[in-house]
Amino acid sequence: MSVRLSNGREIPIETHKIRIVQKVRLAPAADRLRAIEEAGYNTFMLRTRDIFMDMLTDSGTNAMSDNQLAAMMQSDDAYAGSESFYRLADAVKEIFGYEYLLPVHQGRAAEHLLAKIFVKPGDFVPMNYHFTTTKAHFELAGGKVLELFQDEALNTQSTCPFKGNMDLDKLTAAIRKAGPERIPFVRMEATTNLLGGQPFSLENLKAVKAIVGPLGIPLVVDGSLISENAFFIKQREPGYENRSITEIIREIMAEADICYLSGRKSCSVRGGFIATNIKKYSDMIREWLPVYEGFFTYGGMSSKEIEAMAVGVREMTELDVASSSADFVKYFAERLIESGIAVVTPPGGLACHIDAKIFLPHLPQSVYPAGALAAAVYLTSGIRGMERGTVSMDRDKDGNDVFSDLELLRLAIPRRVFTMSHIEYAVDRLSWLHKNRELVGGLEFYEEPPVLRFFAGKMRPLDGWGAKLAAKFAADLGENN
Repeated sequence: MSVRLSNGREIPIETHKIRIVQKVRLAPAADRLRAIEEAGYNTFMLRTRDIFMDMLTDSGTNAMSDNQLAAMMQSDDAYAGSESFYRLADAVKEIFGYEYLLPVHQGRAAEHLLAKIFVKPGDFVPMNYHFTTTKAHFELAGGKVLELFQDEALNTQSTCPFKGNMDLDKLTAAIRKAGPERIPFVRMEATTNLLGGQPFSLENLKAVKAIVGPLGIPLVVDGSLISENAFFIKQREPGYENRSITEIIREIMAEADICYLSGRKSCSVRGGFIATNIKKYSDMIREWLPVYEGFFTYGGMSSKEIEAMAVGVREMTELDVASSSADFVKYFAERLIESGIAVVTPPGGLACHIDAKIFLPHLPQSVYPAGALAAAVYLTSGIRGMERGTVSMDRDKDGNDVFSDLELLRLAIPRRVFTMSHIEYAVDRLSWLHKNRELVGGLEFYEEPPVLRFFAGKMRPLDGWGAKLAAKFAADLGENN
């Protein structure tokens, strides 16, 4: 939650106590240079021992609650028929309103099953925006992703409250062109990760359902960040300010035919699930669950994770939990804007996103400005962020780069992990880098996987700019900073 101070500034305030801590190390600048060189200027390839603040992702990095940890002690390890599964099923029915539950080991496992069962060669899958693994699964199944976002979604300097909305005219035109029979489902992501954690509105979701429902096209919601999307609806959509997070989630899910999610985000635990009230869909997926995941009552998750998720599903509806990441993102974004740094606005869930095109205007997309910025931020701070730009796109069939719509550096805010001093440190180091941004150059690949290259690809800095930046930083702030 946020509180307003007597001086008028609004700050996020923690509604929890820190009882267990994990030590981290701020490596000297020279050590950080060696680490990023060994990692091929890819922050994914860094070792934890070399990282001070890990803002790569909020996936699996959120702090679990005491009640989640306690629940893990009562897990039922039975291979089949585990009581832990039924406790999770009860929680999903209570919060989401779904009768049928299919557990999976994480979100991309759900995407794999949906692709396997629903997507055929020549199909089209409309969505409000793609996610990397989602697009990969659907295209490997022979489908084509149609990104039907509104034009305002690509405006990083915006006041539009729901940049995750789907463009209804584009949806209607896509269905008319492809034919309903070639559209296995329409996917809405809550919130749109690659657009900067931007939510959709309930008004838009209902309008999408009104278009596809009569045509027999299922509506699928990726609910990985569903509690944050519900929080933004409560904050921004007229008529929902007095509704609870649970009520808003239930209203979202009443429109969806299928929901799937990664529990690593809103639920703060490893795992995931697919849920529905339509038995036909449940049966279709259930047939393949033991082949790819595990038995119906664990699906690739441990019973301890299932117990923790049952608690997490309920806890994510508490206002201070649903807002914990969003409030810190908002404060972080506001502080960076005060320093003259362009970030995605309005601030979304998940992370603070810096517009690398604006931060590094001298770098064309062909030399991966968002990837270069991620490496430069690590060099000057020990903070690991994630590139969400052209490096996160795969090449086309002719081997050419596919330029991303946006070039963003994602600085994730895991729930209940960082404090205000961490944010102020990050703002200071980013401000120094912004003043010295002309020292940051581009990157080129020297090791490049053919699919999802951002995970393991390695790059080198053009003209050796990394060493020059590190030397300037050490001269200004000292080798050990």
